[in-house]
This record gives sequence, structure tokens and C-alpha cells, in this order.
Amino acid sequence: MPLILRLAMKPLSTLTHPLPTVNIETKEGAKAAVERTDVAAVPALSVVAEAAVGLVLADAVLEKLGGDSLKEVKRNLEGFLDQMETHPPR
Repeated sequence: MPLILRLAMKPLSTLTHPLPTVNIETKEGAKAAVERTDVAAVPALSVVAEAAVGLVLADAVLEKLGGDSLKEVKRNLEGFLDQMETHPPR
């Protein structure tokens, strides 16, 4: 079954007043550009959320199946799936 998630994130702050900085080439003081950062964070959130969900699902699989190696986890998974075919849930 597909997983459907609902996410929320704290909005990133946008500075309305440019912060003081230094121009690297001229070594003179300057003002930083004012940019909105919240729009750029949304695509990155999907990547981070997908990775976090993957870790939680992997943890649940290992909790259910156990095993000290991938070979052992695969063996346990095959046994679990065989059991599900023999005794389907009601």
C-alpha cells in the first residue's frame, strides 16, 4: 500500500533588512542581499522527509525480523512471507 504522509515544517526566517557584510574583492563594507529562503526549503524538505521515513521503515523491518546480517534478515523475511501465505490474516 502506498504511504501517504502529512508534513509540516517551521518556516525559515526571512531577513527584511540586509545584514552588514564585506565584499571579498574590494574588502569594503557592504550590505547582504535580501532573499526569501522559505521557498528554497520546500524541495529540500521532501528529500529529508523521504530519508527519515525510510529510516523509520527500515527500523520497523529490523525490529520485526531481527538478524545480525543482511543474509539473516532476508532469510527471516522469506520465512515471514511463507507464514503469511500459509495463514493469511482474517
